[in-house]
Amino acid sequence: MSKLPEGAELEKKTNHLLNAWFQWRYPMIFFTLLVLAIGVTNSIIEGNWQKLFESPGNIRTFFYESLWPPDWSVIEPQAYPVCEEPKHLDFTCSTAWIGVLETLKIAFVATVFGMVISYPIAILAAENLSPGWISYPARTLLAASRSLPSILWAILFVIMVGLGPMAGILAMTLYTVGYLGKLQYEAIEGVAKPQLDASRAMGHGWFERSFGVVLPESANNLISQAIFMFEYNFRHGTVIGIVGAGGIGYYINLYLKFLQYDKVFAYVIIIFIVVILLDQLSKLVRSFFKDDKQPNRPPWWSGLFLPAGWTRNLLKKKD
Repeated sequence: MSKLPEGAELEKKTNHLLNAWFQWRYPMIFFTLLVLAIGVTNSIIEGNWQKLFESPGNIRTFFYESLWPPDWSVIEPQAYPVCEEPKHLDFTCSTAWIGVLETLKIAFVATVFGMVISYPIAILAAENLSPGWISYPARTLLAASRSLPSILWAILFVIMVGLGPMAGILAMTLYTVGYLGKLQYEAIEGVAKPQLDASRAMGHGWFERSFGVVLPESANNLISQAIFMFEYNFRHGTVIGIVGAGGIGYYINLYLKFLQYDKVFAYVIIIFIVVILLDQLSKLVRSFFKDDKQPNRPPWWSGLFLPAGWTRNLLKKKD
């Protein structure tokens, strides 16, 4: 039996090492990062892991003594001002309804304003559409507007315009511009190069290329990002109310000061339900902008209440 040349054996071993690396690189990187994170945590807490092991008992005690059962009086009408709605609509006079509705309004207005302002800046920031002397200042502007969390912007605007939802709208709009603008210019930079080259070859100008080619090509991503931002703004709107910028956060902060955690827990459950409904709404809205539209789409509520198998059977019956 003839032996392989020494160079061929070395090349074979090298190939085995490369194959092993490509097969196990992601688990190895993940494991290394996990070990590193545990080591850093251990150095931060100085090896005192006892508090972590005691935490489940503390949470259980707090849950049953302070949170459960939730106090659903938050959905009852306020004593003042007197509710003038019919009996079956008197929940619209409750702090929960007023707070959630105001938070939704703030989130909606901030998302729309932020989307309209951020898209032109994102076009300027995209490196495949603008030269470096334009894209880098635009990216710096977007980074500056998201450098502070919206709660700090809310404090600034409360000082400027006073307490109320106007401060919340301004704060969340400014943060939305920076956050959404980054997502937008990354989506724009993901547009395939042949489409842009074809547009240039046809003699399209910058404006026509940006709004006539890039916008339709990245529309699905932009719509998905805007809907996500609306949901994010609603969730974060519960926080900015703590500093007086309107929304349900005002009532949460009020009850936290009086240690009425059962009422706060009721608000948390309500916020969770609204977020789930917003997620279903966003799923429905995105379905209208997909290229592969299905004529026999299941009802929007099927994904919320029916198992996946039942949904498929529902579609078969419609066929």
